[in-house]
Amino acid sequence: MNNKLLSSQVERGAIEAPRAIALPALLAQVALPETMEAAAGFGRWWLDTREAQLVLSHGAAQFLNVDAGLHRALETCFTHVVPEDMLLLIMALMQAKLPGVKLDYEFRVLQGTRGLRWLRMQSVPQEGGIAGMHAGVLVDVTAARHIEMRERFSYAMTQSLVGAGSLDEAVPRVIQLVCENLGWEWGAYWQMRHAPMEQPQLACQYFWNHSEYALAAFTRASCDIRMTPGEGFIGHVWDTGQACWIEDMKNDSSFLRRDSARECGLESGYAFPVSYVTADGQRHSVGVLEFFSTLTRQHDAQLPNLSAVIGGLIAQAVQRMEQQEIMRRLAQTDDLTGLANRNYFHRQLEEMSADAGRSGAPFGLLYIDLDRFKPVNDAFGHDAGNLVLREFAQRLQKLAPQDVCIGRLGGDEFAILAPLACRAEAMPALQALAERVLAAARMPFQFEGNDLKVSTSIGISVFAENGWTPQELLRSADEAMYRSKKSGRNAYCFCSDSGTLLLAQQQTSLARQLTMEAELHRALAENEFHLEYQPVFDHYGDRMVAVEALLRWRKPDGEMVPPDQFIPIAEKSRLIVQIGRWVVRQACRDLAVLHSAGLAGLRVNVNMAAPEFTNTSLPYELTEVVASCGIAARHLCLELTEGLVMKQPEKVLPVMQMLRQLGFHISLDDFGIGHSSLSRLKKLPITSLKIDRSFVAGLPHDRGDGAIVRSIIDLGRHMKLDVVAEGVETDAQLLYLAQFGCTYLQGYLLSRPLPLQQLIALHHNGKQQLRQP
Repeated sequence: MNNKLLSSQVERGAIEAPRAIALPALLAQVALPETMEAAAGFGRWWLDTREAQLVLSHGAAQFLNVDAGLHRALETCFTHVVPEDMLLLIMALMQAKLPGVKLDYEFRVLQGTRGLRWLRMQSVPQEGGIAGMHAGVLVDVTAARHIEMRERFSYAMTQSLVGAGSLDEAVPRVIQLVCENLGWEWGAYWQMRHAPMEQPQLACQYFWNHSEYALAAFTRASCDIRMTPGEGFIGHVWDTGQACWIEDMKNDSSFLRRDSARECGLESGYAFPVSYVTADGQRHSVGVLEFFSTLTRQHDAQLPNLSAVIGGLIAQAVQRMEQQEIMRRLAQTDDLTGLANRNYFHRQLEEMSADAGRSGAPFGLLYIDLDRFKPVNDAFGHDAGNLVLREFAQRLQKLAPQDVCIGRLGGDEFAILAPLACRAEAMPALQALAERVLAAARMPFQFEGNDLKVSTSIGISVFAENGWTPQELLRSADEAMYRSKKSGRNAYCFCSDSGTLLLAQQQTSLARQLTMEAELHRALAENEFHLEYQPVFDHYGDRMVAVEALLRWRKPDGEMVPPDQFIPIAEKSRLIVQIGRWVVRQACRDLAVLHSAGLAGLRVNVNMAAPEFTNTSLPYELTEVVASCGIAARHLCLELTEGLVMKQPEKVLPVMQMLRQLGFHISLDDFGIGHSSLSRLKKLPITSLKIDRSFVAGLPHDRGDGAIVRSIIDLGRHMKLDVVAEGVETDAQLLYLAQFGCTYLQGYLLSRPLPLQQLIALHHNGKQQLRQP
């Protein structure tokens, strides 16, 4: 190649004579492999500092997987260098052209068959070197980096796992660490799920993917599929307890997700078990970790060297959490019945009373005492009595809703804590629950061929009508229970004497609710709903950055139904989920129209109901919605109240984390009026906080409201969260919020809610017209 081109350069005077004479000899030297380089495990390089050309020895070329000899452009040497390292490497070489500068830089190379490796390029001064040539060596430092990586992984994962209270906090972070550091694009953790009356199946519990790759189809396929032990790639690893490679995912018939892998361009994968050995020497399987790449990865990739460390640490964390759960259960559970014991039930009652005192949410307390239990115990013995207690406890667990707390207070006394949706439902909901308890107690218990018959007397108290403290509520329920016994047993009594009047009122209210529920079904079917949008502005109130979608209902006769009348009924009937899906789809379609009308980059905020955020398929449904409307996930912000997060964190947080991974924004609405836990708040995957209008209303004169607002703004700033103030209605409020750095503003001062076309028209007429009087 090179001799003819080199001669022409000499003729043009591009290379000085001494270098022109020495360079061909150098090229001839590096064209052949050197035994010393191969034995010592290094390669050599020479940088032509005047022409920015690089000469690679045979050993250096092998490290970089390019041809040995002269490379006239630096980029041709580094085709396998990880892109984010390429620019810094070339800059380092350019600096080496300066007198007295020595090069010492580590970078990564990624090759399909050899995986990710680390190379170190160093300057080596040479006596009698060629003028204008900077010389050095190239060394493979992958082994050393693997040792460092093991230590770093061990430390990072120990920090994540030891301090974690659940796998939900720790495992996604571990998966991300592996993917980002070892060059994998997608990773997941599988666990065995046990459903009643079904065979145990492996399910994808957590996943993480590189945002630069379109892997949504593979994610959906992984989250939807279930595998039995021995079935598919994951089932094989679980069943055998052995790590396994798959090197042709797209065509391997045993790989159950090959269609989605082909669609996403995934080529190879590696999976390994997470297990630990119990004290009796038995292997206890915990889960399976799997990682996939768009490259063909071979067995000498670095993940297998770390899999034992990763799996071991996760298994230890799971074992620790299982032991903690056993200890917690023993401390909280009644040995005989498996219900909450007396101490734990009282703690739950204290917590619920404190929460209700802050939020005003009502709940009921049922105090239950078995009738004629002592004669059964005396006649048939303690075994018969214990059987009655155990089976009655099981019946209570089956009949009660999932969100109630059931406890055994001692002897034949039981209690139930029942949260209530609203005060209007207190009487009928508690009556229905008490009727089910009475029926459960009346069913005979079988003991050695004998029918043992008992009944129960129930007393009911309601927060806060019958007390604010646990002691007051227990005393009120106990008094009501004794009234049940005095009235003939096998009955229930409310603490209040006005129960009959209250029941009639509730029946009238229930009839109105059923009527409106039927009308809501019709409204959804006949498209009677529409949306209005209230703009959200920057902290000066000059630039519109988002709009909040607000649901409106106009009946066929033109009557507008206020949202505070129909939304609570929709929530009780679970129609809110269907209505919520309609709102999201319509808001995304309207946002696409706004973008086309010149409001590019505008975001839409949509309020989400509680049942929607406990649905694990929500992230995939929303991804399909935004894709079909032609908008990005980052343009949709989902608003939820802090009470939902705090009451059901185990259901809500995984869904929130998945939504954030997919790019959606999440805002915590009405912040400050619920029962926030700052320790939990710092772990929430949210992007913004919304200050409730009740705090904005008192600004700037109310010192208490001012202190709360400033604290929320400071909290958001330090946690790198946007803060939105709603209900801005005066210039004084706007100036106060802008002075203390509130990120975004929303309220009637800036703009009332507007229909879509009016919002577009006002935008075209000038943003100053958005501010309404």
